[in-house]
Amino acid sequence: MTQTTDQPMLPTRGLAVGQTTQVWVVDLDRSEPELVYSTDELLLEAPNWAPDGTGLLLNGDGLLWRLDLEPTASLSPILIAGLPPINNDHVVDAPRDLIYLSANDGHLYVAPVAGGTASRISHDSTRYHFLHGVSPDGTTLAFVDLPRGDFSAAGRLSLIPATGGDTTYPAAGSRHIDGPEYTADGDWIYLNTEEFGVRPGHAQLARVPATGGELEQLVVSDTVDWFPHLSPDGTHATYISFPTGTLGHPADLEVQIHVVDTGDWTRHLLSVPLFGGQGTLNVNSWSPDGRRFAYVAYPLGDRA
Repeated sequence: MTQTTDQPMLPTRGLAVGQTTQVWVVDLDRSEPELVYSTDELLLEAPNWAPDGTGLLLNGDGLLWRLDLEPTASLSPILIAGLPPINNDHVVDAPRDLIYLSANDGHLYVAPVAGGTASRISHDSTRYHFLHGVSPDGTTLAFVDLPRGDFSAAGRLSLIPATGGDTTYPAAGSRHIDGPEYTADGDWIYLNTEEFGVRPGHAQLARVPATGGELEQLVVSDTVDWFPHLSPDGTHATYISFPTGTLGHPADLEVQIHVVDTGDWTRHLLSVPLFGGQGTLNVNSWSPDGRRFAYVAYPLGDRA
């Protein structure tokens, strides 16, 4: 069942002719990524690791899906009543077995990870809400706020109680931000921002106190860097780099995923080149033990 809404829906992505969805897993103790699932029938995006550690949660065709990894890969939809079609911004609250989701009507929702009934959290229909983080205590959601119908506006860091309520806007510079995600201690929010960019669209990685304040740049690069994701213990992070000059985080580009030790963001422990971008690594995809992470590639034709 889908919740009715009088708000226009954002479009749902699909595969191009000849394109494939490939879901990959990287084990930090191994040298090569492992292809765990492939399909040319459904565009899947943005893997979260399920709290039980045995599967992934992805969106596709407006639905939430579970990709079981054990004993063999198996994909099935998670049935959630009252949820409009969703996009690739969804975050798991593992201690409470909840998943928070951004829907294509522009609002935020919450539902049990295993399925059930969704509840709407946000109520300001003049804004789009794109979710990226939940505080460790489960009380606060961090998201990007945009005026409805104006994607040229700068996204701003926004916080809302997980049970609903008023949105607050901590200080986080004056330029576009995205991907706000809490640290395990709740003290910091990691994000990408154009605050330090030397050209339009030049996103760089940074962090800001969770209550707002001065942005601290994590690494200086010439690439366009998005979506820093911390491992559960905070010792490692992944992020995705788009080519120099990229505007936003579009689909269907040659990109790279980087793995770093959070003690030194300038040194890549591992770099994975792939054809993808939008949908590849929008949300935190670390396993509960912090030894693996997942991503999605979208090879097209001879790039398969």
